[in-house]
Amino acid sequence: MANSDKKASTDAHGTATKLVRGGLNRSRFKETSEAIYMNSGFVYDTAEEAAGRFKGENDGYIYSRYANPTLSIFEERMRLLEGAGGALGTASGMAAVNAALMSFVKAGDHVVAPKALFGSCLYIIDEVLPRFGVNVTLVNGTDLDQWKNALSQPTSAVFLETPSNPTLEIVDIAAVSDMAHKVGATVIVDNVFATPIFQKPLELGADVVVYSATKHIDGQGRCLGGIVLGSEEFIEETLFPYAKHTGPALSPFNAWNLLKGLETLDLRIEKQTDNAENIAEFLSNSSKVKRVIYPGRTITHRLNLQKLKCAVEVH
Repeated sequence: MANSDKKASTDAHGTATKLVRGGLNRSRFKETSEAIYMNSGFVYDTAEEAAGRFKGENDGYIYSRYANPTLSIFEERMRLLEGAGGALGTASGMAAVNAALMSFVKAGDHVVAPKALFGSCLYIIDEVLPRFGVNVTLVNGTDLDQWKNALSQPTSAVFLETPSNPTLEIVDIAAVSDMAHKVGATVIVDNVFATPIFQKPLELGADVVVYSATKHIDGQGRCLGGIVLGSEEFIEETLFPYAKHTGPALSPFNAWNLLKGLETLDLRIEKQTDNAENIAEFLSNSSKVKRVIYPGRTITHRLNLQKLKCAVEVH
């Protein structure tokens, strides 16, 4: 979680600038690339200073399971890119999904999610949560009537992926968020396939966004990582205490790798989606292919995904 005194960047920068310079906080040595702080702990000049930090009265780092300077740069860069109030890095995408839900869902709560989910996400929703007394309803994510029926009762959380992994189903974030908020639900969107380059769920009404940073953000198969973004209140008051005590912390070295990945994210995504469009066009004209799943052909403006061109699945 980025310390407030580290938030030196401005939201006024364009996307390309945010990807390279967002959250940049050089040390006194003025290094070109962000420094990697691999230490687990930090020192204090006085016992009083240490006591102040542990009580939360003074800003500063205590222990890298809680916060770390390299992680803070990554979190702040992602916060700026997503347009969120706060961010917290995690060891993997699934650590982000798990923490985002488990930090506030409790026994007796109701959670709604689409059936089309990444396998590990479905496991948490449909296997783990019910063990703790959480009631779960699964719907066809593309059917707003099913969402309406499922959200006709008080609900704690809605979790969805759009496009879904791997079947690329599209969920109307704005419509689902509107229904969910009427029954008190927090809407969590796994935005890993769309990336923040093509879709900003918070702008569409979602409350929380999660990423497997392992995928496009790193983009080069070098490390694992994840991140949760949302309001400052959610990150600091709900998520941070849970993460602090359960330990899904992101390695500083992995955070540095992810910072390097962000520098080229927009360039890679644009090229990859151009290639996907060409492949989809080629396959759609082939008599040997029965079906091409390609959201770029059918996306509507309302979903803010009209430019989205994802990978192709052939049946």
